[in-house]
Amino acid sequence: MILVLIGILAGVLSGFVGVGGGIVIVPALVYFLGFSQHTAQGTSLFILLLPVGFLAVMNYYKTANINWKFGLIIAICFVFGGYIGSKLAVKISPALVRIIFGLVMAYISILMIFSGYNSFFSNES
Repeated sequence: MILVLIGILAGVLSGFVGVGGGIVIVPALVYFLGFSQHTAQGTSLFILLLPVGFLAVMNYYKTANINWKFGLIIAICFVFGGYIGSKLAVKISPALVRIIFGLVMAYISILMIFSGYNSFFSNES
């Protein structure tokens, strides 16, 4: 049942705001199922390997909200970056990877919150 809930939550958030793997699946596998950081990340990457986003992408395609050129360039580079990042991650302790993961999420969260906050209140009359 936990796996079903993780999958549904990750899918909804992926379709809604473009997140799922790292933000939902990795922490859920670590904290609810006791996975190591490395195993959680590897499992999340396995999930993303499959065409899980196909239907979500189709909805964005139908509303002309995909930049195919930029997406293709990023996707190609993502493959190489993922390879390099995974080679580095498996060579360091899972505890250090978890700390780095948390710091990256916290930093991005703070940036997103404050940029959204400033935009929200500067556009109100």
